[in-house]
Amino acid sequence: MNVEETFWNASIEELSNGYIFSKEEYTCLLCGESFVDGIIYPMNEALYEAKRAVTLHIQENHGSVFDYLLKLDKKYTGLSDHQKELLQHFKNGLSDKEIVKELNGGSTSTIRNHRFKLKEKEKQAKIFLTIMQLLNTEEKNEDKFISFHKGATMVDDRYAITETEKQKVLSTYFKDGKDGKLDTFPSKEKRKLIVLQNIIQHFKVTKIYTEKEVNEILKQIYDDFVTIRRYLIEYGFMERNKDGSEYWVKG
Repeated sequence: MNVEETFWNASIEELSNGYIFSKEEYTCLLCGESFVDGIIYPMNEALYEAKRAVTLHIQENHGSVFDYLLKLDKKYTGLSDHQKELLQHFKNGLSDKEIVKELNGGSTSTIRNHRFKLKEKEKQAKIFLTIMQLLNTEEKNEDKFISFHKGATMVDDRYAITETEKQKVLSTYFKDGKDGKLDTFPSKEKRKLIVLQNIIQHFKVTKIYTEKEVNEILKQIYDDFVTIRRYLIEYGFMERNKDGSEYWVKG
């Protein structure tokens, strides 16, 4: 399952829950961890059915769906840092007077004005989502833009890639299929992104990798694994700690 694509294709209700239910599995939208319906999962010295297990997983590994979404980059939320801070205070149930105290300044009328503007933004978002949903029902699959990773360092026209374009690039550079070896590494930016997006599918979202483990996986895909590893970091597909001993898929 492509975690990024599933995340962006999820409904508002599914995003709010933090998981989707499909093919007898509850899948975390934030990392891709799955829990099969009918199986009992041991967690915190207790046993839970799959639906409860995925909820506990989200709480323990991601804090909350609200916190996770609020931490997303502005290019995805459209929210300024100040708006995010206010929303966190609203979520915590603080009164306007208490928020003023937390911010060390301002006035209750200013906070009320922010509440009003955010409510107006919510109304606009509902209308826009409805318009786009109506548009998407008329749009052909081959004309639809592909979804990209939430860790993208800069979203610009390089990311304007249709499904048709993606499949053409993959067939060109992965001649033995998308799970096979990379023939050559492209020089054009758009093609790089498509190839890297395909390569990152070989890594688990929830796993911490050593540099050796990353290299071993990449060697199976392309001889110049160092170049691939560098671009995965540079384009925001992966992150690593300062000494380079740990790597993980950027969520």
